[in-house]
Amino acid sequence: MRLSCALVPLAFLAGAAHASTYPSIPEPMIFDMVRPLGAERGELEVNVLAQTGSPFGANETEWAPEIEYAFARGHAIEFELPFDGRRLAAYKLGLQSSLGASADGRSAHGVQYLGIYHRHSGRYTNTLLYLAGHRFNARWSTMNMIGLDDISLGRRTGRNGLLLNHALFYDARPGTILGAELNVAGGAERSVKLSPQIHRRVSHAANVQLSLGVEKLRAHRARPTAGLRVVREF
Repeated sequence: MRLSCALVPLAFLAGAAHASTYPSIPEPMIFDMVRPLGAERGELEVNVLAQTGSPFGANETEWAPEIEYAFARGHAIEFELPFDGRRLAAYKLGLQSSLGASADGRSAHGVQYLGIYHRHSGRYTNTLLYLAGHRFNARWSTMNMIGLDDISLGRRTGRNGLLLNHALFYDARPGTILGAELNVAGGAERSVKLSPQIHRRVSHAANVQLSLGVEKLRAHRARPTAGLRVVREF
């Protein structure tokens, strides 16, 4: 908690100056961004992500409604309510700041902070990530995140775990994006998750995303996973 209070203001101050043009890069489906880098002031989005593993039963479903708002150009905030089945598991706050664009508007970077209060344990955890995206051409683009989860100055076991999320996207046709997302989490969980996905825009303001993939947790066998995110922008 103390570390988050020190790092977040510095990260937002660092993002005060940025280029005027940002690339259009899809957001990863599983490890969602608060808003796209360079988001315009006043952008508002609500979405719900549901994920489940084998045997794809409702009792294993994790889902989370969230609301995202860009309160200034390139700066956004989100509130999320993660559920484990029918149980409200946590309260989640996200802050994101764009740090600028380069390469004639084809590359962009930023920072993201996540603060989570876990209702069952009463713990508050902090996550800080660096974001870097690049559009190679009209069809191919990538978004990458790297940072630390459950940050602690004491270097306790299971804390300060590495977080890495790499997503590669292909604009197959207008309104349809194909992607593959790789998420690696260290710390206590030590998980690896690969999520091939499809994003389909069903209207000007609505987007549906679907993934089928595989996940490997520490001391567990690999298992299939499925995910669905429904997005509505305003």
